[in-house]
Amino acid sequence: MDLSQFTQAFFVEAIELLAQMEQLLLDLDVEAPDSEHLNAIFRAAHSIKGGAATFGFTALTETTHLLESLLDSARHGQLGLNGPMIDAFLETKDALQEQLTAYQSGKEPEPDRVAHICAVLQQLARENDDSKNAPAPVAAAPAAPAVIDAPVAAAGGGLRIRFSRLSDSECDLLADELGNLGRVLSRTRSADHLVVMLATTCEPEDIVAVCCFVIDESQIEITREPAQPQATAAPVQAPAPAAAAPKPAPATAAVPAAAGTANAKESSSIRVDVEKVDQLINLVGELVITQSMLTQAATMLDPAAYERFVSGLGHLERNARDLQESVMSIRMMPMDYVFSRFPRVIRDVSAKLGKQVRLDTYGRETELDKGLIERIVDPLTHLVRNSLDHGIETPAQRLAKGKDATGQLLLSAQHHGGNIVIEVSDDGAGLNREKILAKAMQQGLAVSDAMPDDEVWQLIFAPGFSTAEQVTDISGRGVGMDVVKRNIQEMGGHVEISSREGHGTTTRIVLPLTLAILNGMSVKVGEEAYILPLSYVIESLQPRAEHLHSITSDGHVIRVRGEYLPLIELHRVFDVTGAQTDPTQGILVIVQADDTRFALMVDELLGQHQVVVKNLETNYRKVPGISAATILGDGSVAFIIDVGAMPRIQRAQAASAAALAGAASPAAVAA
Repeated sequence: MDLSQFTQAFFVEAIELLAQMEQLLLDLDVEAPDSEHLNAIFRAAHSIKGGAATFGFTALTETTHLLESLLDSARHGQLGLNGPMIDAFLETKDALQEQLTAYQSGKEPEPDRVAHICAVLQQLARENDDSKNAPAPVAAAPAAPAVIDAPVAAAGGGLRIRFSRLSDSECDLLADELGNLGRVLSRTRSADHLVVMLATTCEPEDIVAVCCFVIDESQIEITREPAQPQATAAPVQAPAPAAAAPKPAPATAAVPAAAGTANAKESSSIRVDVEKVDQLINLVGELVITQSMLTQAATMLDPAAYERFVSGLGHLERNARDLQESVMSIRMMPMDYVFSRFPRVIRDVSAKLGKQVRLDTYGRETELDKGLIERIVDPLTHLVRNSLDHGIETPAQRLAKGKDATGQLLLSAQHHGGNIVIEVSDDGAGLNREKILAKAMQQGLAVSDAMPDDEVWQLIFAPGFSTAEQVTDISGRGVGMDVVKRNIQEMGGHVEISSREGHGTTTRIVLPLTLAILNGMSVKVGEEAYILPLSYVIESLQPRAEHLHSITSDGHVIRVRGEYLPLIELHRVFDVTGAQTDPTQGILVIVQADDTRFALMVDELLGQHQVVVKNLETNYRKVPGISAATILGDGSVAFIIDVGAMPRIQRAQAASAAALAGAASPAAVAA
């Protein structure tokens, strides 16, 4: 039987199980471990082992088998847990992740790495065996007889698993796999059905999860059979009162409610390739564009004569918008996907730095587009590591300042309009203004003591900037923060920092919820239409002459409520002919990007609406000042302006014009 079609499903499941295992290990109290947590960790390792054995992933099978054995001893109280042991289990999780990655890319895992982690687990097993074989202290009374697990000891007790619509190869494969999950008590085959009685410690949902790599869940039916009394002699015990004898359970006891609920939840969801979802989103986008074209064409019709047609278009518009929102929600993922990675990061880094840190998270259920949520992981990781290294002090330093020895790191996410706001906040030492300014002057940056705090904090995003006194493997090389800012800007977002020395620092990331649709303001420059992302727009106005001030022959600023803002004329940026050149006759749109406010001059405001974003580089090429494109209701293409790039383009054009003017001057000609 060709199992290659199921391997991708196994990899996805295994990665999720490893993430779950890591979180449970981090939450585990070694002094008083929760039995449910231990069982869940064991089931995760067991499920991975079963799938790995099915697909012939030998290294993965051997490693998880060793881990599973230790976890089984721990959950039965035969293995005492401690901090170093949890460290070893977490190291094993990392090794399993590496092995999965290797198998997923069609390669074999590195033998040395596999041998190392297996040796670590085998050493733990030997130490456990040695402790169990040590002479026991003399007891005052004989120990009570050990109780064997009921499903294993029962004659016919355990799980009754009925498979339907099986081929011969599926029947043999499932029977072999069940042998890995427990002891097969009986096996009955008739036509295309197979009934297996299995003595196992696994839960029904675990059986279903493993078998679903071979067949569909609808082909599996599981009931729990009660344990039957053994005919063999039992240890002599004191007779129990007759009234205490339990009544035998029915022979066809159903699956426990918890297991049934888990199976129902599994069957209520499906896995779909992201490319298929993207294709669906593109098709819905085309539908919205077509609907917009029809609506615009209908404006030229007589509403009274075409009442039913116009009414139908109204229904189509509402349905298209609802469909678009529903399809977009498919790509949305909770921020817990990102936040769940950081307990491990904080545990490892804080231990290395000798610091005590408590992580608090808020808004784990807040949703963000899958494309963005995967790209935000690296910037957030760098910000968290920066807070741990530069922000939060050591316990001794914190106690000397009157703080709690344990520092707090807060990760939060919340929706704000059409954006998501993600914050990384610590209660550490905060940013040192004088130190940052001194380092900036040393690196030749244009700074002054009169700079406001907001501008000073932004200096840490300069390339190569670092105030660390020594280089470590965590920070100090001056790389990272500039990449953080650039990556966030590429996602259409921006970064803000607030800090109080001695009280901590908060880094605020503002991102659009998705890159597939955009709330925009359409503007006209000459005969061209452009889209301004609404998240950048603050206000629009028509200036008076007394509010405009010249700073160069063709450069202006505008005074708005006492603040002077640079004026950027879009017709100059994009070389549009026939556009309005007098600012007092045009419209100024005040925007903010990268903590800088400026005014964009346009001819006319056309309106606000949602637009479907089309990647310009995929369909054409990169155009300076343009982030993407969209199709308007009349079928024409409108460019979406890269607002953050406007000041840079204006400066480059001014420098180029100055260079040309210098080359054409009489002195240059004479020379």
